[in-house]
Amino acid sequence: MGAAEQWVTIAAVLLGALTTHLTTYAMERQRKKHELVTRWDSKKLEAYEGYVDSVRACIFLAVHLYECREGMRERDKPDSEMLAEISEAGRVRGRAFERIMLLAGDDVVEAAHELNAVALQVDWQATGKVAGALEDWRERNRATFRAINDFHEAARVDLGVDGRVSGERHPERDLLLPSAQREGNSNGS
Repeated sequence: MGAAEQWVTIAAVLLGALTTHLTTYAMERQRKKHELVTRWDSKKLEAYEGYVDSVRACIFLAVHLYECREGMRERDKPDSEMLAEISEAGRVRGRAFERIMLLAGDDVVEAAHELNAVALQVDWQATGKVAGALEDWRERNRATFRAINDFHEAARVDLGVDGRVSGERHPERDLLLPSAQREGNSNGS
């Protein structure tokens, strides 16, 4: 074997080693990037889930207070206790919203802002900060649940989840209830 052949062999071995190294490096870098994205998606999912849970908790507490104040439900605790519960739930909702602000994409943040605005209207009518008739109450609750669905849509897109939670295949649920049942349903769900 001549010197030229030996140099070709050495060059081929070096080229093979370099190619293997670069391929391994690129695959490892891609794996780490995927792990990072997966970790952040997991954190986002936890934040989105916690936020919606906190919004719903506020709504259910507000419904309880409103129905007690309007005589639609038997009072099982004093207003002061229910107001304290609503206040604490609002604090938890605020902390959950801050996680959305830290982790979410722009569309999710905007959907969360909209959800906060309509959910606060429910709180305010329940606590007497804003006036309104029963139909106003029902519409505020419906608007809040529509905003929750909009938040879900934005979160699903942000997380890369296929499908939708609204649209032709998922009509508004209270439109499917018989009118007598709709009239008795004050929480809009």
